[in-house]
Amino acid sequence: MSQKKVAIVTAASRGIGAGCAKELAAQGYTVSLMARSPSILNFANELGGIGLQGSLTHSEDLQRLVSTTLDRFGRIDAVVNSFADPPRPDLLSITDAQWTAQFEMLFLSVVRLARLVTEPMQRQGGGAIVNISACDSQEPSLGTPFSGTLRAAMEGFTKLYAKRFRGDRIRMVSVAPFFVADSMDELEGWDVPSDLMWSRPATYAEFAKTVAFLLSEDAKFITGVTLKVDEAYSAAI
Repeated sequence: MSQKKVAIVTAASRGIGAGCAKELAAQGYTVSLMARSPSILNFANELGGIGLQGSLTHSEDLQRLVSTTLDRFGRIDAVVNSFADPPRPDLLSITDAQWTAQFEMLFLSVVRLARLVTEPMQRQGGGAIVNISACDSQEPSLGTPFSGTLRAAMEGFTKLYAKRFRGDRIRMVSVAPFFVADSMDELEGWDVPSDLMWSRPATYAEFAKTVAFLLSEDAKFITGVTLKVDEAYSAAI
Protein backbone atom coordinates (compact mmCIF):
# COMPACT_ATOMS: atom_id res chain seq x y z
CA MET A 1 0.00 0.00 0.00
CA SER A 2 1.23 3.47 -0.83
CA GLN A 3 2.30 5.58 2.13
CA LYS A 4 1.62 8.78 0.21
CA LYS A 5 -1.89 10.15 0.26
CA VAL A 6 -3.87 9.41 -2.90
CA ALA A 7 -6.41 11.78 -4.45
CA ILE A 8 -8.95 11.14 -7.19
CA VAL A 9 -9.87 14.16 -9.32
CA THR A 10 -12.57 14.05 -12.00
CA ALA A 11 -12.92 16.28 -15.06
CA ALA A 12 -9.22 16.88 -14.53
CA SER A 13 -7.96 17.63 -18.05
CA ARG A 14 -8.57 21.38 -17.79
CA GLY A 15 -10.11 24.17 -15.72
CA ILE A 16 -10.84 23.67 -12.04
CA GLY A 17 -10.16 19.94 -12.14
CA ALA A 18 -6.71 20.40 -13.68
CA GLY A 19 -5.91 23.18 -11.22
CA CYS A 20 -6.82 20.93 -8.29
CA ALA A 21 -4.77 18.05 -9.70
CA LYS A 22 -1.68 20.26 -10.02
CA GLU A 23 -2.06 21.68 -6.51
CA LEU A 24 -2.60 18.30 -4.87
CA ALA A 25 0.38 16.80 -6.71
CA ALA A 26 2.49 19.77 -5.57
CA GLN A 27 1.39 19.11 -1.99
CA GLY A 28 2.58 15.52 -2.15
CA TYR A 29 -0.53 13.58 -3.13
CA THR A 30 -0.40 10.85 -5.71
CA VAL A 31 -3.15 11.74 -8.16
CA SER A 32 -5.55 9.50 -10.04
CA LEU A 33 -7.28 11.52 -12.73
CA MET A 34 -10.23 10.99 -15.05
CA ALA A 35 -11.55 13.03 -17.95
CA ARG A 36 -13.19 12.46 -21.32
CA SER A 37 -10.22 13.94 -23.18
CA PRO A 38 -7.34 11.59 -24.09
CA SER A 39 -4.98 14.35 -22.97
CA ILE A 40 -5.64 13.21 -19.40
CA LEU A 41 -3.20 10.34 -19.87
CA ASN A 42 -0.17 12.55 -20.55
CA PHE A 43 -1.26 15.14 -17.97
CA ALA A 44 -1.49 12.53 -15.22
CA ASN A 45 1.90 11.14 -16.20
CA GLU A 46 3.43 14.63 -15.96
CA LEU A 47 2.12 14.86 -12.39
CA GLY A 48 3.48 11.45 -11.46
CA GLY A 49 0.04 9.86 -11.22
CA ILE A 50 -2.30 7.80 -13.36
CA GLY A 51 -4.98 8.88 -15.81
CA LEU A 52 -8.09 7.20 -17.16
CA GLN A 53 -10.24 8.34 -20.04
CA GLY A 54 -13.89 8.13 -19.07
CA SER A 55 -17.15 9.93 -18.34
CA LEU A 56 -18.75 10.94 -15.06
CA THR A 57 -22.10 9.86 -16.45
CA HIS A 58 -21.01 6.24 -16.93
CA SER A 59 -21.08 4.27 -13.70
CA GLU A 60 -18.74 1.65 -15.16
CA ASP A 61 -16.09 4.35 -15.77
CA LEU A 62 -16.33 5.48 -12.14
CA GLN A 63 -16.00 1.87 -10.99
CA ARG A 64 -12.93 1.47 -13.20
CA LEU A 65 -11.44 4.69 -11.79
CA VAL A 66 -11.79 3.53 -8.19
CA SER A 67 -10.73 -0.07 -8.75
CA THR A 68 -7.68 0.98 -10.79
CA THR A 69 -6.68 3.46 -8.08
CA LEU A 70 -7.00 0.87 -5.33
CA ASP A 71 -5.21 -1.81 -7.34
CA ARG A 72 -2.32 0.56 -8.04
CA PHE A 73 -2.00 2.43 -4.73
CA GLY A 74 -4.07 0.52 -2.17
CA ARG A 75 -5.80 3.58 -0.73
CA ILE A 76 -7.95 6.63 -1.52
CA ASP A 77 -7.60 9.57 0.86
CA ALA A 78 -9.31 12.33 -1.08
CA VAL A 79 -11.79 12.86 -3.89
CA VAL A 80 -12.45 16.05 -5.84
CA ASN A 81 -15.70 15.85 -7.79
CA SER A 82 -15.13 18.41 -10.53
CA PHE A 83 -17.30 18.87 -13.61
CA ALA A 84 -17.41 20.43 -17.04
CA ASP A 85 -19.58 23.56 -17.24
CA PRO A 86 -23.20 22.54 -17.92
CA PRO A 87 -25.03 24.20 -20.82
CA ARG A 88 -27.26 27.23 -20.27
CA PRO A 89 -30.50 26.68 -22.20
CA ASP A 90 -33.79 28.47 -21.64
CA LEU A 91 -35.68 26.79 -18.80
CA LEU A 92 -38.59 25.14 -20.62
CA SER A 93 -36.53 24.32 -23.67
CA ILE A 94 -34.57 21.78 -21.62
CA THR A 95 -35.47 18.30 -22.79
CA ASP A 96 -35.91 15.25 -20.59
CA ALA A 97 -32.72 13.86 -22.05
CA GLN A 98 -30.79 17.01 -21.10
CA TRP A 99 -32.16 16.98 -17.55
CA THR A 100 -31.22 13.31 -17.21
CA ALA A 101 -27.70 13.82 -18.58
CA GLN A 102 -27.00 16.73 -16.23
CA PHE A 103 -28.58 14.88 -13.29
CA GLU A 104 -26.20 12.00 -13.92
CA MET A 105 -23.22 14.35 -14.14
CA LEU A 106 -23.87 16.86 -11.35
CA PHE A 107 -25.63 14.63 -8.83
CA LEU A 108 -25.53 10.91 -9.50
CA SER A 109 -21.77 10.89 -10.17
CA VAL A 110 -21.23 12.26 -6.65
CA VAL A 111 -23.49 9.59 -5.15
CA ARG A 112 -21.89 6.82 -7.19
CA LEU A 113 -18.33 7.80 -6.31
CA ALA A 114 -19.31 8.11 -2.65
CA ARG A 115 -20.62 4.55 -2.73
CA LEU A 116 -17.36 3.33 -4.25
CA VAL A 117 -14.86 5.12 -1.99
CA THR A 118 -16.61 4.99 1.38
CA GLU A 119 -15.65 1.44 2.31
CA PRO A 120 -11.96 1.90 1.43
CA MET A 121 -11.93 5.14 3.42
CA GLN A 122 -13.56 3.39 6.38
CA ARG A 123 -10.89 0.68 6.31
CA GLN A 124 -8.05 3.20 6.39
CA GLY A 125 -9.62 5.34 9.12
CA GLY A 126 -11.04 8.31 7.19
CA GLY A 127 -10.95 10.49 4.12
CA ALA A 128 -12.35 13.63 2.57
CA ILE A 129 -14.48 14.46 -0.46
CA VAL A 130 -14.90 17.92 -1.98
CA ASN A 131 -17.68 18.58 -4.48
CA ILE A 132 -17.31 21.54 -6.83
CA SER A 133 -20.61 23.42 -6.79
CA ALA A 134 -21.37 27.01 -7.86
CA CYS A 135 -22.39 30.13 -5.97
CA ASP A 136 -25.83 30.25 -7.62
CA SER A 137 -26.74 26.79 -6.31
CA GLN A 138 -28.78 28.31 -3.46
CA GLU A 139 -29.90 31.39 -5.40
CA PRO A 140 -31.27 30.04 -8.68
CA SER A 141 -30.63 32.09 -11.79
CA LEU A 142 -32.49 31.63 -15.07
CA GLY A 143 -29.14 31.91 -16.81
CA THR A 144 -27.81 28.76 -15.15
CA PRO A 145 -30.78 26.44 -14.61
CA PHE A 146 -28.81 23.29 -13.87
CA SER A 147 -26.84 24.87 -11.01
CA GLY A 148 -29.99 26.19 -9.34
CA THR A 149 -31.59 22.76 -9.30
CA LEU A 150 -29.10 19.92 -9.51
CA ARG A 151 -26.23 21.48 -7.60
CA ALA A 152 -28.71 22.34 -4.85
CA ALA A 153 -29.47 18.62 -4.64
CA MET A 154 -25.74 17.88 -4.54
CA GLU A 155 -25.34 20.19 -1.56
CA GLY A 156 -28.23 18.46 0.22
CA PHE A 157 -26.52 15.11 -0.31
CA THR A 158 -23.30 16.63 1.03
CA LYS A 159 -25.00 17.38 4.34
CA LEU A 160 -26.64 13.96 4.60
CA TYR A 161 -23.46 12.08 3.75
CA ALA A 162 -21.47 14.10 6.27
CA LYS A 163 -24.00 13.28 9.00
CA ARG A 164 -24.00 9.59 8.12
CA PHE A 165 -20.22 9.04 8.00
CA ARG A 166 -18.84 11.55 10.49
CA GLY A 167 -18.28 8.67 12.92
CA ASP A 168 -15.94 7.09 10.37
CA ARG A 169 -14.00 10.34 10.08
CA ILE A 170 -15.01 10.70 6.45
CA ARG A 171 -15.82 14.28 5.53
CA MET A 172 -17.75 15.70 2.60
CA VAL A 173 -17.80 19.39 1.74
CA SER A 174 -19.09 21.37 -1.25
CA VAL A 175 -17.29 24.49 -2.41
CA ALA A 176 -19.18 27.05 -4.47
CA PRO A 177 -17.09 29.50 -6.52
CA PHE A 178 -18.13 32.63 -8.40
CA PHE A 179 -16.00 33.07 -11.53
CA VAL A 180 -12.80 31.03 -11.87
CA ALA A 181 -10.61 31.46 -14.95
CA ASP A 182 -7.03 32.15 -15.95
CA SER A 183 -8.08 34.85 -18.41
CA MET A 184 -11.14 36.94 -19.16
CA ASP A 185 -11.26 35.38 -22.63
CA GLU A 186 -12.48 32.17 -21.03
CA LEU A 187 -15.55 34.00 -19.68
CA GLU A 188 -16.80 35.30 -23.01
CA GLY A 189 -20.59 35.12 -23.02
CA TRP A 190 -20.90 35.34 -19.24
CA ASP A 191 -22.24 38.37 -17.39
CA VAL A 192 -19.08 39.17 -15.44
CA PRO A 193 -19.42 42.11 -13.00
CA SER A 194 -17.09 45.05 -13.49
CA ASP A 195 -16.36 45.36 -9.76
CA LEU A 196 -14.60 42.07 -9.07
CA MET A 197 -12.67 42.26 -5.82
CA TRP A 198 -9.24 41.92 -7.47
CA SER A 199 -10.38 43.22 -10.88
CA ARG A 200 -10.22 39.66 -12.21
CA PRO A 201 -11.60 36.22 -11.40
CA ALA A 202 -9.81 33.76 -9.16
CA THR A 203 -7.34 31.66 -11.12
CA TYR A 204 -7.56 27.88 -11.17
CA ALA A 205 -4.41 27.68 -9.07
CA GLU A 206 -5.79 30.10 -6.47
CA PHE A 207 -9.10 28.29 -6.20
CA ALA A 208 -7.33 24.94 -5.96
CA LYS A 209 -5.63 26.07 -2.77
CA THR A 210 -9.06 26.35 -1.12
CA VAL A 211 -9.94 22.83 -2.25
CA ALA A 212 -6.61 21.49 -0.99
CA PHE A 213 -7.19 23.13 2.39
CA LEU A 214 -10.63 21.52 2.69
CA LEU A 215 -9.08 18.11 2.01
CA SER A 216 -6.30 18.65 4.55
CA GLU A 217 -6.03 17.81 8.24
CA ASP A 218 -6.24 21.54 8.94
CA ALA A 219 -9.92 21.31 7.94
CA LYS A 220 -10.70 18.15 9.91
CA PHE A 221 -13.64 19.77 11.72
CA ILE A 222 -15.25 21.06 8.52
CA THR A 223 -17.87 18.73 7.04
CA GLY A 224 -21.38 18.85 5.64
CA VAL A 225 -21.22 22.50 4.60
CA THR A 226 -21.05 24.47 1.37
CA LEU A 227 -18.26 27.02 1.41
CA LYS A 228 -18.92 29.94 -0.92
CA VAL A 229 -15.85 31.41 -2.60
CA ASP A 230 -17.74 34.23 -4.23
CA GLU A 231 -16.52 37.64 -2.99
CA ALA A 232 -19.79 37.98 -1.01
CA TYR A 233 -21.84 38.26 -4.22
CA SER A 234 -24.50 35.85 -2.97
CA ALA A 235 -27.15 37.39 -0.78
CA ALA A 236 -27.66 34.48 1.61
CA ILE A 237 -25.96 34.49 4.99
